[in-house]
Amino acid sequence: MDVIEKVLRDVKKRNPHEPEFYQAVEEVLTTLKPVIEKNARYRNIGILERLVEPERQIIFRVPWVDDKGNVNVNRGFRVQFNSAIGPYKGGIRFHPSVYSGIIKFLGFEQIFKNSLSGLPIGGGKGGSDFDPKNKSDGEIMRFCQSFMNELYRHIGADVDIPAGDIGVGKREIGYLFGQYKKLKNGYEAGVFTGKGLTYGGSLVRNEATGYGLIYFVKRMLEENNHSLKNQKIIISGAGNVAIHACEKSIQMGAHVIAMCDSKGYIYDEDGINIETIKRIKEVERKRISEYVKYHENAKYYEGQKNIWNVKCDLALPCATQNDITLDEAKKLVENGVKFIGEGANMPCTNDALKLFLENDILVAPAKAANAGGVSTSALEMSQNSIRLSWTFEEVDTKLKEIMENIFETTSNSAKMYSDKNNYIAGANIAGFIKVAEAMLSQGII
Repeated sequence: MDVIEKVLRDVKKRNPHEPEFYQAVEEVLTTLKPVIEKNARYRNIGILERLVEPERQIIFRVPWVDDKGNVNVNRGFRVQFNSAIGPYKGGIRFHPSVYSGIIKFLGFEQIFKNSLSGLPIGGGKGGSDFDPKNKSDGEIMRFCQSFMNELYRHIGADVDIPAGDIGVGKREIGYLFGQYKKLKNGYEAGVFTGKGLTYGGSLVRNEATGYGLIYFVKRMLEENNHSLKNQKIIISGAGNVAIHACEKSIQMGAHVIAMCDSKGYIYDEDGINIETIKRIKEVERKRISEYVKYHENAKYYEGQKNIWNVKCDLALPCATQNDITLDEAKKLVENGVKFIGEGANMPCTNDALKLFLENDILVAPAKAANAGGVSTSALEMSQNSIRLSWTFEEVDTKLKEIMENIFETTSNSAKMYSDKNNYIAGANIAGFIKVAEAMLSQGII
């Protein structure tokens, strides 16, 4: 049994009932075989064995009082996965689906994503099974304050820097930071990213993941003698990543024809109107089905998954993990999709990715393609450290440069160790080598 098979077997044995975590580990490790074979050092001091085990896992209860005076108890998590190249960095997710396996998968992915960014940040992730939907501002504030009453002991500007994720936006970050500031009796702006602009936040942070995805995809297409202009695009999701991926695609001349939320999808042959989407989802906070009220040629269909039946050139899964399974991948292939850009974390199952590669479909992998958010978070940390704020144009220019550098790094690793168009392997290998070398330099800790 080779070392990769042994590590995968041990991960499954030691982490039962956590399929998302095992899936993330399997997807990475199976691409590392040529690197491990060429570097006995990695095998001899257990790099892989240490890499798949978090440095620290924290689980805690979060009691809070709702508006009716009832006491509720949720579970909080923080996984500090790897600090070889910098302090832990990763978002906080509030969603009923959150449990240890979800947080570990996200934290593991974050190691490689942060490594690819070229910035000195390690991998971590946190969250709770709390559902902020249909909660009042007061309830969310009380929950966030209770959550921080425990988490504050484990984070810091040079230790672990959380940010937002699903269910955690500027409102939640504000409540979390306010409680942290009170507990620490000091203004440590760099402990959180994704903050409001009035207290240390950065311009472009909201747009960063979606914009960064398109910057990466554009370079991927160009390297393979294609243009983003006039490509027919479908996008799953109607949150922050999806909206700004749509916006940047349109700005670059692409033709976005379908988007969805958790209930269903809209199809607009004339091209999605991004201002209407923003008004519905960001201002009115209504379902995407409202779109057809403003655009008579548009159609709405029930069932979020059905969006993958729409014929397109480029599919951008920007909703959540495992959005595209093997069945959806087969439908996309049958309909002639040419490119996939992963905007969410692990939005395609391993079987789906394998099918795409077998059919010569170019895949922009999440670890590389959606690294714009954490990269801009690191830029926010830099601005906090020097007590300065950069303009939108300055931050956007830096983001574009980072994403183009990530693409070059990914592409070069793919050419060196794998098929030149296997950007999945390229991203995994490039992210891994940097972390592995840092771990080697620091000894067995």
